[in-house]
Amino acid sequence: MPITLLYHDVTPIQAEDPSGFAGPEAAHYKLTPEEFARHLEALAGKVARPPLATTTPNELRRATSDAWLLTFDDGGTSAITEIAGQLERRGWRGWFFISTDFIGTPSFCTRRQLRELHERGHVIGSHSCSHPERMSRCPPRQLLDEWQRSRAVLSEIIGEPITTASVPGGFYSAKVARAAATAGIEVLFNSEPTTRLSDVDGCLVVGRYCVYRGMSDTDATCLIGDPLRRWRQSAFWNAKKIAKTMAGPAYKLLRQKLLRRTSES
Repeated sequence: MPITLLYHDVTPIQAEDPSGFAGPEAAHYKLTPEEFARHLEALAGKVARPPLATTTPNELRRATSDAWLLTFDDGGTSAITEIAGQLERRGWRGWFFISTDFIGTPSFCTRRQLRELHERGHVIGSHSCSHPERMSRCPPRQLLDEWQRSRAVLSEIIGEPITTASVPGGFYSAKVARAAATAGIEVLFNSEPTTRLSDVDGCLVVGRYCVYRGMSDTDATCLIGDPLRRWRQSAFWNAKKIAKTMAGPAYKLLRQKLLRRTSES
């Protein structure tokens, strides 16, 4: 049961938009370079082995309780300008999930940069094509298209089949996983904070613990070594899931307002 941490971009304060998606909601998940360095330093003092960089479902299923992974969503330019170098200085490799419609656009990695990440030993996977706002509400045909087209684009770039993916925005459902399995995805990461592994039509579904700007290196490290800290994030995540379902669009508007106030303060 590997423990998987979910990161996004690494950007300076007040300069979040040049990497990845723009706006206060996205900025909430973008660590500063100094924060990220402290996180890695703390993790290095805690773990006994490097993070896993295998894409084989059976190896993930057989992983021991001290196994862990570092994943990075969206495909912003900080993957190549900040993150990869910091990982490699420790001999570590990460999993980078790419929204392919944005490749080569301002603030996102180019095809050449993604090829370089792959050649440097990092895992490249799909994060859909268009990064739908609520992927779990997409019709089956669109879901299949999002996974199939993104796999094809990335496979052409790195010259190898793409067998891993992560769900945009955390909006996961069994329908999303079934479409991924049909499209040839063997390992699918969502945003549910859990170490439990599940199987949907032969696709291994893996949960992740989210890391955000302002989270201390101690708290991030505790996600690896402290079951109570993981339980707390899981309890909060499930409470938030209920609020999202009950409040609907009002929840999103309130969240956007609060994050905007935070970014302006």
